[in-house]
Amino acid sequence: MTTAVADHRLDFASPPDDVTCVHDFLAGVWGAEPSVGLEDRMAFELAVVELASNVVEHAGGGSRVACSLSLAVTGHDLEAELTDDGRPASVDPSAATLPDASAESGRGLALVGMVVDELHYERDGDRNRWTLRRGRV
Repeated sequence: MTTAVADHRLDFASPPDDVTCVHDFLAGVWGAEPSVGLEDRMAFELAVVELASNVVEHAGGGSRVACSLSLAVTGHDLEAELTDDGRPASVDPSAATLPDASAESGRGLALVGMVVDELHYERDGDRNRWTLRRGRV
């Protein structure tokens, strides 16, 4: 991650936590970072919450998954790193596309990719590492 003007961190596990704690965390970040405009807040929040939802739903495979979310606000970017101890991801985020309109799922990573400038995934030892970056408008 780039040198930040401010760093924010949330550790959570599901269960018992769910994405509500991510929403609450981001509300606190935006309160502490008034220079981040509404468009950037909304887009980045969509990306972070959608990614966290996917991790909670898929990485645990029905078991508990422990996650760490770091968010950095710089003068030019919003950056997030989400790590978890779940199963390795079986998707390539750069290949994510929106499914047919009648599909009931499968939009998550495609939506994330539409609102950020960078989306990366890697397996680092026994942890998944997702990174997001959005240039501030």
